[in-house]
This record gives sequence, structure tokens and C-alpha cells, in this order.
Amino acid sequence: MKDMIVGVDLAKRIFQVHGATSSGEVAFRKKLSREQFRSFLAGLPSCLIVFEACGSASYWAREARSLGHEAKLIAPQYVRPFVKRQKNDAADAEAIVIAARQPEMRFVSPKSEDQQARAAVFRGRERLVRQRTELMNALRANFYEYGVVFPIGMNQTQRMVT
Repeated sequence: MKDMIVGVDLAKRIFQVHGATSSGEVAFRKKLSREQFRSFLAGLPSCLIVFEACGSASYWAREARSLGHEAKLIAPQYVRPFVKRQKNDAADAEAIVIAARQPEMRFVSPKSEDQQARAAVFRGRERLVRQRTELMNALRANFYEYGVVFPIGMNQTQRMVT
């Protein structure tokens, strides 16, 4: 099974799994819940597991690696051209395998837990800064309605108080 490639289309509850040999022969197609998928990975002999890069893909790649598999992520725009028929989870899982077999395919490296934590903090801070700017602009606009004009900039906040 070392030449096995498993493509996984991740979802909230049900994962679509497509297994094929490196030559392209279909070995299996499965629909698994999160719990079933975890035990499926544990029982699967070591192979290449490929996920479409999405919200939980780094987590599942780390899980697969901890169970002795090689795990890779593919950006969604590289998978899309390989969807043969109507877009659904099963077709996506198959397209992931076909894309992974391409010799020139570019893979995305999974994020570590530390990288994901730092990204979450950064996005949270970015959101707070954006909200603060929106609130200051709204406050300045309200003052302007009453004929009071303040220059743009956070350093002008103290002038608004007095």
C-alpha cells in the first residue's frame, strides 16, 4: 500500500475519501464521519494522504503524520481543474487524488499548532484595529454632523474628549 494515494475532501461532519494506486486504479471510495475517519487512518497502512487546503486541513495532516502517513495539502485552485463531473464531495476527493499524481503539482505545507495559534492572535488583533478605526470614523462623522471637525488619526482621540 506504499504506492497508495488517498484524497480526502474535508467537511464539517462527513468526509469523502477516495483511494487509488499511483497508477490511477481506484481502490476504494468511502463516506466517513469524523470519528470513523480517525479510526480509518489508524487502520490504514502507511501511504500518502492528500487534503485540499482548508480550515481543518493542517490539523488532519498533523493527525495523519502522527499515525505514520505522509500528508500533503493542495491549494483548492490546483484541484478545481481536475473535477471531471458535477462538483460534489466525491468528485472533489477523486480530483484531489488526480491532482496529487501530477508530477509538477505544488503542495502547501501544513501549519504547525504554533503557527495556527500565532495566526489566530494576529487575525484577532487585526480585527480589533479595524473595528477601532471604524468606530473612530463613525464618531468623527457624528461630530461633523454638529459642525465639529477633527483631523484623521488615532492621536486626535484625546482632542475629542476635551
